[in-house]
Amino acid sequence: MTAEPHRPGLDRPADWIEGRFVSRESRFRVTVAIKGRQVWAHLPNSGRLGELLVPGRRVLLREREGARRKTGYDMGLVEMDGRWISVDARLPNDLVEEALRADALEPLRGYASLRREVTYGRSRFDLRLEGPDRPPCLVEVKSITLVLDGLGCFPDAVTERGRRHLLELAAAVGEGLRAAVVFCIQRDDARGMRPHDEADPAFGRALRQAAAGGVEVYAYTCRVEPERIELVHRVPVHLDSRHHTTD
Repeated sequence: MTAEPHRPGLDRPADWIEGRFVSRESRFRVTVAIKGRQVWAHLPNSGRLGELLVPGRRVLLREREGARRKTGYDMGLVEMDGRWISVDARLPNDLVEEALRADALEPLRGYASLRREVTYGRSRFDLRLEGPDRPPCLVEVKSITLVLDGLGCFPDAVTERGRRHLLELAAAVGEGLRAAVVFCIQRDDARGMRPHDEADPAFGRALRQAAAGGVEVYAYTCRVEPERIELVHRVPVHLDSRHHTTD
């Protein structure tokens, strides 16, 4: 029997606490019921997440402590239609970094060094790759949780910051650097990715312009389980508006 190939991923500590989603109180705070007791939890995601944050949905949380915290938990996973979906928008950066260090992302292989949180122009980008005999490569990672008609959609709310990142990446390409956007779909049921023009048409225009100007655009789905999250498949990026949902 052929062994299953290694997939880049992150193991998760087995200390989840199960709860039921109750309501969203603010951008980063939700109320969750744990064994009938309602508690506040930090939601590490600024997106709308309307299709996920439905009262009664099963969620997984981790207990957190800290003098400056207003919540005692972090919410990490939401169950929808029998599958776990990660709502932690911080995870994709670590996932992509792990994959790059393992030389497991085929389009971005062969770089000798990697740095996080690098400033270029007026923006700070998630990653900068460097290697001999090639230009440096700026990489911006975006988290997707919304899937419509089988396509991961980004963003689910207006993101001026995201549009600015694309303009800066296009400018970097014009100055001789390489630049890429990696969309990390934190679920396994998408067969592709597209800009969510219904939520932010300006971002969609900027993404198309950046791609036309040489910014590389990639998308990957994830296998999400309580014990581990993995990048599993590179999926097509659809920039043509004909792929939009009609709902």
